Amino acid sequence: VPEELVTKDMRRMAKVVNFGVIYGISEYGLAEDLKISPRDARVYIKNYYDNHPAVGEFMNNAILKAKETGKATTLFGRTRKMFDINASNFMVRSRAERASQNMPLQGTAADIIKIAMVNTFEALKKGGFKAKLIMQVHDELIIDCPIEEKDAVCKLLKEQMESAVSLDVPLVVDVASSYRWSDGH
Repeated sequence: VPEELVTKDMRRMAKVVNFGVIYGISEYGLAEDLKISPRDARVYIKNYYDNHPAVGEFMNNAILKAKETGKATTLFGRTRKMFDINASNFMVRSRAERASQNMPLQGTAADIIKIAMVNTFEALKKGGFKAKLIMQVHDELIIDCPIEEKDAVCKLLKEQMESAVSLDVPLVVDVASSYRWSDGH
């Protein structure tokens, strides 16, 4: 679908599939999230791996590395012990395998948002803003600010989040403002 024809609902569903697959969702979990049949969810997952074989290779390598080292590591070196990665119990081992796939991805995302949070806090302070960084929700930073600072703070936030780390792909950030956080979605 050409980008200009992508709807919000299509984007939402694509995010569910993308994040679900890389975080180890089952076909039943994906079916539940998308309100589709498990058979259709199985096709979505298969097509995802068929179209992105490097993702499957990355996921398998994450398990192999955890089995060898007993830990999973983020891009920035934060580690999590994988005590059950070689467990004889299938369910216990499977849970550890999913965690070993998840940690490098979700853990790195957590590291990035923390870096962005610290940088944003320092930039607000340095800029003399009255705005306050008040909360993090997943990959969002919530700032409370006077209306007269809104445009400058939105610009500062976008800059700080997009430059938090340097990766092979750009970090692209959408900034929204509203009177209440719940209205900004």
